[in-house]
Amino acid sequence: MNNYVIPQFNDLNFKKLFGNPDFKEDSVREVVISPLLEALGYRQENIVRSKAVKFKAGSQKKEITLIPDYILEINGKYACVLDAKSPKENILSNDNVAQVYSYATNPEIRSAYFALCNGKEFSLFKTSISEKPILFFNTENINENFDKLRFYISPNSFHNGKDFVYEPSAKYEINFDYTNRPLLEEIQVKKQAAKRHFGVHGYFTKQAWNVVAEYIKNFSQKGDLVLDPFGGSGVTAIEALMNERKAINVDLNPMAVFLVNSLAAPVKQSELAKVFEEVKSEYTKKEPKTKKEILQVLQKYRGLKKLTLPKGSDVDTVDKLFSQEQTAKLALLKSIILKQKDDNLRNTLLLMFSGVITRVNLTYHISTAVESQTGFGGDASAMRYYRYRIAPNPTAVDILQAFELRYKKISQAKKEMEYFINDKTISNVKIVKGTATDLSFIKNESVDYIYTDPPYGKKIPYLDLSVMWNAWLDLDVSEKDYQLEAIEGGQHHKTKDDYNDLIAQSIKEMYRVLKYDRWLSFVFAHKDPEFWHLIIDTAEACGFEYVGAVSQKNGQTSFKKRQNPFTVLSGQLIINFKKIKNPKFIMKAHLGMKISDIVMQTIEGIIAKNNGATVEEINDELIIKGLELGFLDLLKKEYSDLTPLLIENFDYDKKSEIYTIKENKKFTTHLDVRLRIKYYLISYLRRIQRENKTATFDEIILNILPLLKNGSTPENQTILNVLQDIAYKSGKDCWTLRKNPQLMLDGFI
Repeated sequence: MNNYVIPQFNDLNFKKLFGNPDFKEDSVREVVISPLLEALGYRQENIVRSKAVKFKAGSQKKEITLIPDYILEINGKYACVLDAKSPKENILSNDNVAQVYSYATNPEIRSAYFALCNGKEFSLFKTSISEKPILFFNTENINENFDKLRFYISPNSFHNGKDFVYEPSAKYEINFDYTNRPLLEEIQVKKQAAKRHFGVHGYFTKQAWNVVAEYIKNFSQKGDLVLDPFGGSGVTAIEALMNERKAINVDLNPMAVFLVNSLAAPVKQSELAKVFEEVKSEYTKKEPKTKKEILQVLQKYRGLKKLTLPKGSDVDTVDKLFSQEQTAKLALLKSIILKQKDDNLRNTLLLMFSGVITRVNLTYHISTAVESQTGFGGDASAMRYYRYRIAPNPTAVDILQAFELRYKKISQAKKEMEYFINDKTISNVKIVKGTATDLSFIKNESVDYIYTDPPYGKKIPYLDLSVMWNAWLDLDVSEKDYQLEAIEGGQHHKTKDDYNDLIAQSIKEMYRVLKYDRWLSFVFAHKDPEFWHLIIDTAEACGFEYVGAVSQKNGQTSFKKRQNPFTVLSGQLIINFKKIKNPKFIMKAHLGMKISDIVMQTIEGIIAKNNGATVEEINDELIIKGLELGFLDLLKKEYSDLTPLLIENFDYDKKSEIYTIKENKKFTTHLDVRLRIKYYLISYLRRIQRENKTATFDEIILNILPLLKNGSTPENQTILNVLQDIAYKSGKDCWTLRKNPQLMLDGFI
């Protein structure tokens, strides 16, 4: 790492400073800690100075209240407690360390780190291992140690929305190997954990932000360029910036481009609050309330263009989606917002206005008791039903209240984003209205990673469904835009071939702009296996190598019926490709081979990999295998119901809903020997634990070796190597299973 020089310390004579008898604890705060926190990237709103923490002390458990000097806060969570001490105080051990440790572990704080500074020295402790500091240095050497300190406790050292921080990993940061990135396991969706996405503005489809963030972190490094050619509401671009990458967001829909531009536009919270109050005040004074006033406003301000709505809508033009009162009030609010001269503030206010449109129209309704009580959950019909449907009983929404709610949500989003997306970093993103079929503005081999979720066939005609918002926001959609939109059907009656051609051309462009030894992650949520083969075949023809697909829940309810398991996935697939010089291609299965053999091998493989599998996990794995090898249609015919096969061949636990290999039975198909070893070791050691027994290495060998002889018999050393990955020695020669045994093994089928 390159050493960062803190300007305030350049000309500081530390020896002279410490020799001054007036240099005391308050001086430590002013001269050392304040500039240090500023250099780390903390702002005043991230530094809590007045939080009272209660403790019970003494034999009578008398309650006392103490206030830590500094608590560093990131997105509502406390990252580190920092206390200043006088230069004479010990900050490596004794009561001082115990005191700050008690702050960090207090239920009201629970920070990951705590630190002490006496002016002369700085010590940093990990709360979970508080016996000795993980970093200690003399402040005279602060510049030499700053990169290490920033690595641990700068704001970007912590992951937003998680309950933990990432442990520093030299392997990940320093020895990052693009060519050998692991495929991620399924990630638990956390949609509502990020204010920058949840509640900002509705859109037709949104990828789960934390899934996208994990993929970006896995397949790229800080400073890399991330592309999403079907950018939508900008989750990929925003998460790339939040993780210190550069980003290009491309979308054909001007509404989507507007959303991303407005969300990313840096603004100062104080200025945003000021202009919001000004708009609110002017609107309140001028809001039309009588029929006469409504007509006067309609005459004064330009109304909506009578843009044609798509077929299937309950009315034929946009203006009929609003009552006269709604139109007048929205027109007034928009006219006040447009007076704002600052582009970023104006666009931010328009983003709020656009969110108001979603609720103030004749298609909006709240349908459940919970929605009625909370005011949340209802939506415009275009978002909920993918068509413009006039609600039988439209919900009356107060415009000013809706506008205030939008302000709170967007203000919170901007505050959450401002450290990573600000006036200095906004140049790291390019937001483009354009088509994925023509990325000519991007140079050949200049992109480091692509994550994209393309439109799927007839599912959502984005341009048709955006008419209401585009009309109010004065966003133009051209005939050429409709021609280039990658959908099937729609107002322009696109054929399946039209759709396939546009997707294929976009994959070719992605290949051109991506660097060699870099990755493309392509979200697949289509029900037609033919489209899978289009993606794979086109990608391979371009030169991509298919590496694997991962089943990923999307946060929506998965299917419950098991009777026809090969109809749909329980979520979506993320297909991963790598651009390399000598790619390998998928070998499709011969149709003459026994499908039953592949089915059994796949089921046993996922059971071995996960140490037991649910029927959903088995279904998803079989769908992937059927798609990869091109026999999904045969799976549908021969195995419309997996239940009889599973009950006959595997044990089932009703409580966990997990299938396992029958006790003391062998795998019937050939699997990687290390994977079989891992499965039997975990099963055996768990059984021993339940019986409150221990097992020696010889006993382990005697118990599992007979079950491994349906393939090549492994040597004892091979078993020992796997055992060391999942268990630890307890006692002279006894082995105990780790709490979360994991063994990453690829290619088991």
